[in-house]
Amino acid sequence: MAIHKGHYQGHTEGVRSIAAILLAASLAAAPAGARDPSRLEVQSVSNPQSDFDFLFGRWDVHNRRLKERLKGSTRWDEFEGTVVVRPVWGGKANLDEYEAEGPAGHIQALTLRLFDPRSQQWSIRWATSETGTLDVAMIGSFQDGRGEFYDQEMFEGRSIYVRFIWSAITPTSCRWEQAFSADGGKTWETNWIMELSRRTSAADGETLPRQHDFDFEFGTWKTRLSRLQHPLTGSSTWVEYEGTTVVREIWNGRANLVELEVEGPAGRIEGLSLRLYDPRARQWSLNFANRAAGVMSPPTIGEFKNGRGEFYSQETLDGRAILVRFVISNITANACRFEQAFSDDGGKTWEVNWIATDTRVSSGSSGGNSP
Repeated sequence: MAIHKGHYQGHTEGVRSIAAILLAASLAAAPAGARDPSRLEVQSVSNPQSDFDFLFGRWDVHNRRLKERLKGSTRWDEFEGTVVVRPVWGGKANLDEYEAEGPAGHIQALTLRLFDPRSQQWSIRWATSETGTLDVAMIGSFQDGRGEFYDQEMFEGRSIYVRFIWSAITPTSCRWEQAFSADGGKTWETNWIMELSRRTSAADGETLPRQHDFDFEFGTWKTRLSRLQHPLTGSSTWVEYEGTTVVREIWNGRANLVELEVEGPAGRIEGLSLRLYDPRARQWSLNFANRAAGVMSPPTIGEFKNGRGEFYSQETLDGRAILVRFVISNITANACRFEQAFSDDGGKTWEVNWIATDTRVSSGSSGGNSP
């Protein structure tokens, strides 16, 4: 689900994944090359799995949460919540929005699940309204109607394993539980159980104040894309693409989702971007994925000033550390420009490698709470 681990009783600190240990799969985050369009062309792969199709829709959630974790506690808090789950990116991913009234107050969170066609596994990443950033990915898959997902994190100063399980799945109900292990997976303590019951009608819930920076972009756009074929190699060869971009408001404006599909002589590019607002830093994190990889790149962080958005990150390209800059500019009611640049000299010079010019086709948001 969207909210778990220590985010309801103090934050946990995510560290490297144990996918290689427990799941025999790489969890390496997509580097700058994941947004290097030369690596985005989709190869012939199997269709995304439909493992989470059972979850689409609206649900009432009964929560049981252990008061203290890994301390031998047998006392549980019980509280109610709701979750709305919808497919995105043509079914290659899904998104849920979770709300609950817990003993410590209102909880609001979001989960993005991506299917990786290479490993045939799902990555599950989530954010709370407190942080506005995606946490470390849980990695796993379904077998015989049961889903298991793992990572490794720090909890109260010590390294632990974390496990999610989806089970007891029917058309109108399902069960999610979280467990921690402090002994390398020999024993597990379940500390959070959610029993989900499908809703037949909607109800309005509490929402957070909207953020308006990306309001200009909601809707469908015609996209003309130019990309440098081989960034930071002295290349002057550009390739051209055309297609569409669809931008939807989600999480009451605290986030938005971008789906890009373009084609050209060099192939097809399908990209997804989840943008989350951090109310503490008053900044946005832009998280990218491409269809070929099915995993998120490191977030690019920044903000808008005077109608121009600038976002930065440090990543790797072909094994070397570089800086990445993403700029949104020339914003009007019916047009905007996106530009990506790399720097391998600490930001002294920048090489632009991606230019997208969007022209509006239709306006409006596909967000809200409908699945």
